Amino acid sequence: MTENKFKPVEEQLAYLMKGVADIVPPPASPGQQVFLGSMLPLGALLGNSKATGTPLRVKLGVDPTTADIHLGHTVVIRKLRHFQEMGHTAIFLIGDFTALVGDPTGQSETRPALSRDQVQANAKTYLDQVFKILDPEKTEVRYNSEWLDKLTSYDIVRLCGKYRVARMLEREDFRSRLKNNQPISMHELLYPLFQAYDSVALEADVELGATEQKFNLLMGRDIQRDYYLERGLAKFPQVALMMPILVGLDGQRKMSKSLGNYIGITEPPDEMFRKIMSIPDDLMWSYYELVTDFPASKIAEIKQDVDGGVMPEIIAKKALAAEVVKSFYGTESGIAEADEWSKVFSERKLPTVIEEFRIRPQGAVVSIRRPDGAEQFATGLSTTAEKWSRLLSTLRFVESISKAEQLIKGDGLEINEVTIKDPSSRVDLTQPATYVLKIGKKKFARIVIE
Repeated sequence: MTENKFKPVEEQLAYLMKGVADIVPPPASPGQQVFLGSMLPLGALLGNSKATGTPLRVKLGVDPTTADIHLGHTVVIRKLRHFQEMGHTAIFLIGDFTALVGDPTGQSETRPALSRDQVQANAKTYLDQVFKILDPEKTEVRYNSEWLDKLTSYDIVRLCGKYRVARMLEREDFRSRLKNNQPISMHELLYPLFQAYDSVALEADVELGATEQKFNLLMGRDIQRDYYLERGLAKFPQVALMMPILVGLDGQRKMSKSLGNYIGITEPPDEMFRKIMSIPDDLMWSYYELVTDFPASKIAEIKQDVDGGVMPEIIAKKALAAEVVKSFYGTESGIAEADEWSKVFSERKLPTVIEEFRIRPQGAVVSIRRPDGAEQFATGLSTTAEKWSRLLSTLRFVESISKAEQLIKGDGLEINEVTIKDPSSRVDLTQPATYVLKIGKKKFARIVIE
């Protein structure tokens, strides 16, 4: 790649540093000598890249310990794409070997081991989802089993000899577990060493990760320095660039599937849009910064308009939700979901598409045809005077009859735009009729009694 294909360093830095929480080494101050020892900041790397026409090798490693990717995972993936857009080599590293070891970061106990089959199945799903963000034609996909499987016992002993136990035990998670007399398995001490060796094998110039990965990323610098000196390579250790942890829908804890406060990137666009509209207003600006490609100047402009009363907060949040949906499903979907949300929640109109359930009594059994075509047979329902609460439970709109009664007592059920207040309200299943239900704030259904 020739020099004129790279944008000016200042322009690259402004784009690449958007949303960054921490970077090692830190940016150079004016006039600072940056070619000393291992302290080569990102700006100097970019300058050398532009001068030589050589793209930087930018590494992001993930362990496929689960099958699904949520919006929180995309923060660092999106940053990798930013480097890709600036003309640099994006290396998406699948830790198929390290996933078998298990990353101890943030863990209060040893992770359960995964099988190779589990890891491989998850890895395939990861790639399908990651390429919603990265350009597959410009992404170098690697697996760390390529080199870690080949390390001999001698190689591993030499690798272990490059780091001190005392420094390893400085890790917050290890230190906490030792303090609380919780066990640490020997293989967990190897994990950061293996991840660091990945950076040696790939000769990474930049490694991306979340702030909680700082220890591992910095160890990569240390191990690279030793191996490069040993091999006589004139290379600087990688720059470690860290992104913030995305806060989940509850506005308090990090986004996590286990906590139920997540947005999956394969969720339907309407669900994705609705979830983003549910985040606390003060969280909106970090989402703008971390999960959109809006430049910092554009985000500042929107925030200024909101703070100045020029733009209502709800409009800014709709623009955010539309932008996120657009990034995974295209512009038309983003616009369509914004219009649909306004129709349902602002104008209080019915959604364009409503799930339909068809009910037909057959003697002592009630046949229920669900939206997906599956037929459900229910017994014990009174066809002439059944409680709505029991029917809601039978149709699986709520977990139980008692939950349905609580919903009704809290004015959470509307039938044909009329709020039902009596939990003993009943419906005659022998009389053909159509009912449109609004269950809670977000669920709609049409019930057709045949």
